[in-house]
Amino acid sequence: MSSSGGGGNSPFAWLGLLKWSLAHQDGTRPSSDVAPMSEEDRKFLESVMKDGIVDEGERMKTILTELTESLETIRDSVPGETESNGGEQKRKELSEDEISDLLLELRDIVEQIDYARAFTAMGGLPFLIGCASENKAVPRTIRSECLGVLATLCQNNPPVQQALIEMGHIRALSNIYFGEYPKEDDAGGDADESDGMVRTRVIQALSCSVRGHAAAEELLSNDDDGRRSIESGLGMHTDAETLPKPPLKLRKRCMFLLRALVTSDTATEERVELFAPSIRYAAAAFLDIALEPDAELREMSLELLAEVLRRKKGVNVVVDLKGPLGVLGVQRVLAIKALEGEEREYASVELEGWEGLLVELAKIRVTDTNKDSSAEPQNPPDSSSSDKPMLLLGGP
Repeated sequence: MSSSGGGGNSPFAWLGLLKWSLAHQDGTRPSSDVAPMSEEDRKFLESVMKDGIVDEGERMKTILTELTESLETIRDSVPGETESNGGEQKRKELSEDEISDLLLELRDIVEQIDYARAFTAMGGLPFLIGCASENKAVPRTIRSECLGVLATLCQNNPPVQQALIEMGHIRALSNIYFGEYPKEDDAGGDADESDGMVRTRVIQALSCSVRGHAAAEELLSNDDDGRRSIESGLGMHTDAETLPKPPLKLRKRCMFLLRALVTSDTATEERVELFAPSIRYAAAAFLDIALEPDAELREMSLELLAEVLRRKKGVNVVVDLKGPLGVLGVQRVLAIKALEGEEREYASVELEGWEGLLVELAKIRVTDTNKDSSAEPQNPPDSSSSDKPMLLLGGP
């Protein structure tokens, strides 16, 4: 990134863009429509102030103004990024905790769809992504909160999701994810990402920005960096990247997104095949209690595999694993049924998951799967010839 102060290539261009937008419009109507306040509006405003009712639209604008002023002080601390203030008044400086509190309040406001769209009209999306990208100057907690606001903004909100698509947000968020790998030099400091806080929020934002939007789901599924973010969050590339195992919360976020994409109403056999490495990895790493102690992650993985079989799209990715899955499944079912009391109750969901998966595998063996072009040959594959899946599952 260029570090020339105030230039067009400045990494802090997103901050100036929002500041300009706030000065010219409120996001609810074109700036050309601004007119003097009518007497009726003035009376309403006085009534609101008298009754103590908060105008959340105006509050949102106030929050953004305070955020831009505080973040400008952070920008000015970066060599080469200081801008001349001219005759401006001294900017308001907020602590890291105060900025985080403002972002949390902003997140509560934009949970309402109309305010989310107004925020987008103000130019808020580049501000959030830009701030989250500044891993050298902006503290991790603030960047994480920005991503949390972004996730809230776009969830179940097609116009905001579309605006993100037009910004090329998948590449931008993927770049943030891969820029947050834990480094030995950062251990114990503010930049220490070993807890996966920022990466988990990136996956959450990606998930909220695509789920329920057919075009966005397809774009993410076909984006190499997007898929690699999911794979990395699951833990697939840990050995090659010499990284520690991803934190549990990150793995769960990635599993949730993976399941949403491959079991979506718009999912195709081609999409399932694109995520076949992730599905196989989940079967290998997250089903055996000896490898994955977290019950919820095991349950999520079981439901993923069973749902792929139910939908009969790209089922071969699961059918090819039926030998080791059957062995592990029978062992686990017997082990759970041998439990008593609270332990048995605690494992009841996992038991239902295993029984459901084994039933779906049995259906594949006895029904005509010609409807799924990927489910060939019809004869059950020889488990002895299954190389990677057998090795990953580690047998009984």
